[in-house]
Amino acid sequence: MLFDTHVHLNARQFEEDREEVIKRAFDAGVTQMVVVGFDRETIPLAIEIAEQHDTIYAAVGWHPVDAIDMTEGDLAWIEELSAHPKVVAIGEMGLDYHWDKSPKDIQKEVFRKQIRLAKKINMPIIIHNREATEDIIEILQEESAKEIGGIMHCYNDSVAYLQACLDMNFYISLGGPVTFKNATDPKEVAVEVPLDRILVETDAPFLAPHPNRGKRNEPSYVTLVAEKIAELRRISVEELSEITTENARRFFQI
Repeated sequence: MLFDTHVHLNARQFEEDREEVIKRAFDAGVTQMVVVGFDRETIPLAIEIAEQHDTIYAAVGWHPVDAIDMTEGDLAWIEELSAHPKVVAIGEMGLDYHWDKSPKDIQKEVFRKQIRLAKKINMPIIIHNREATEDIIEILQEESAKEIGGIMHCYNDSVAYLQACLDMNFYISLGGPVTFKNATDPKEVAVEVPLDRILVETDAPFLAPHPNRGKRNEPSYVTLVAEKIAELRRISVEELSEITTENARRFFQI
């Protein structure tokens, strides 16, 4: 059994064959998933997909790339949707300094607002980080995100930042990059992170693991992520699967 903790089945890339993709995941032993909504289009669809499948859940939040588009009404909407029985986290949220659509100060403001909302309703958060690690850690510390904890989604930093995340009650989620030949940081993290804080994900349709790199990712491929981590940790895939699934269930309170 595996738990894909971060998948975008609500993405347009799955419009034509979403149910077939879900069936392939279930057939591959991926028994649970969290579909992450991140804007006005994907949030309702995340909940809709979760409602249609007993073991699929949703997260709702606002992506930093689109921070400039978020209104107070959107924040209130996210708070309202958080009460849905299949919504298990707030996110993805965070900072993305790779794209320049939303100015950094607006990204930070929207990030802080979502952390405060999550604390208000006592739900964990899912963090998107691209080229903004130090600012993200600083904001999480300043906003006392430790009180609710969260997931560092698709962690792609060095082990140098690992302890700061763990100290704030965050889990470390690894995806396709841990299988890439020259990706040394995710491999080192896979070995160093405590087993009770490690999660697996695909971020499908993005970041497909080797040997499917460059193709559309899908949740069944989380098995490839688990196999690589198990190899690096020198434990069986079955043990790694059991550990990461239990971690995910504990984190999401499922």
